[in-house]
Amino acid sequence: MATLPDPVERVYRGEDWVAVYGAGYVGLGLVAVYLRKGLRVIAVDIDEEKLRLIRELRISYGEPELVEAVRKGLEEERLVLTSDGVYASRNSAVKIVTVPVYIDWVTKKVSYDALVSASRSIARGLRRGDLVIIESSVPPGTTEEVVRPVLEEESGLRAEEDFYLAYSPERVYIGRLIKDVEERYPKVIGGIGPRSLEAASRFYEPIARKGVFRVSSTRTAEFEKLAEGIYRDVNIALANELALAAEALGVDFYEAREAANTQPYSHIHLPGPGVGGYCIPIYPYYMMMRVHPRGYIMELTKLGRMINEAMPLHVVRRIDEHARLNGVDKRRAKITILGAAFRGDIDDTRLSPTHDIVGLLRAHGYKNIVVHDPYVKKDPVLEDLEARLTNSLEEALAQASVVVIATRHSDYRDLPLSRIKELSRGEPVVIDTINYIKVDVEYPANKLYILGKTPLNP
Repeated sequence: MATLPDPVERVYRGEDWVAVYGAGYVGLGLVAVYLRKGLRVIAVDIDEEKLRLIRELRISYGEPELVEAVRKGLEEERLVLTSDGVYASRNSAVKIVTVPVYIDWVTKKVSYDALVSASRSIARGLRRGDLVIIESSVPPGTTEEVVRPVLEEESGLRAEEDFYLAYSPERVYIGRLIKDVEERYPKVIGGIGPRSLEAASRFYEPIARKGVFRVSSTRTAEFEKLAEGIYRDVNIALANELALAAEALGVDFYEAREAANTQPYSHIHLPGPGVGGYCIPIYPYYMMMRVHPRGYIMELTKLGRMINEAMPLHVVRRIDEHARLNGVDKRRAKITILGAAFRGDIDDTRLSPTHDIVGLLRAHGYKNIVVHDPYVKKDPVLEDLEARLTNSLEEALAQASVVVIATRHSDYRDLPLSRIKELSRGEPVVIDTINYIKVDVEYPANKLYILGKTPLNP
């Protein structure tokens, strides 16, 4: 097999560039990681508005180290922002792909359009000896069955013979991405063959202080990423089920959980109003869609999804019960939800349980719904549902008849009931789905519900 040019050596010597396809939460974080290592980076995204905001350093979702790395990269001209994927490919030796693989949340059909489009752009500028690493979360087999054929057919080159192709899943938590990549976890890498595995490993070895974890194939690496998410989804489902069981039995779930977790093999998670984000809710479907046609039904994974997807309905039922007990008029009463993001202290609302709660409230006849979030400035889903979004807690709580705490934002941590009473100018029904509020005043039992803590039949 002929010797190929070394793309890793070229980028680390500063002779060539790294191109990152997709400048969203993960992609821009990786851009920052590479810049911090002294590499020259081309960030590619089809959204010109997103590129403009990055250029102006208006990055709301990045940790300070990310923003500083981008700022320095722009100043030193080691960072180029472009929407031209072919240009980026022609001018880079290493191409990193972080564009999403979408799923229709109703039909559960997967769309590879964005991934195929990025692959085509890369192929049209692909050079002999280049390295392509897919980091998007994908169904097992995607690198071999979707990406490889596009790269080979469009470029006329062959993976492993003429260029390197590997899969290395992003294993990051939004808001701490840089430390996750650089310090916290080994980088899992699978290659289309041994040469690709070696090249991708050498690229990440100087970056990941925990080193790289090599697996036998891209399919194994793809499977590993989904397994991490499914593990968490199933365990959250268990926590939700135990919380509802505790309600039925009149037990404080959180007290029982604390005691149970003193046992070293018990790691019971926290319950909540559902599971959001474009990761954990999606991964079970990526896996099931590839496994079920081969004759195996993932019963536990499927049941975990059913439990977690039913939690917003459980929340709305509790809202209904307490509203009815207190004579709340659905057509006139103001319903305030604290938290639009799917997770605390970020602005990402993708597949947020709040969307489901608002949609169900609408279906149940509630008309005046306001959502507060300290980080989210705009949310098209909430706009479609005709729910008003505000960043002002005072505005959100003023004259509220029902207050729902839905997201673990630091702003809501230990929010006193007395403060809710003060800002609402009354004594609203309070539905706490995350056990966050501080009960610092006497409050009527029929006006306060805490998931996993309030008995089902007090």
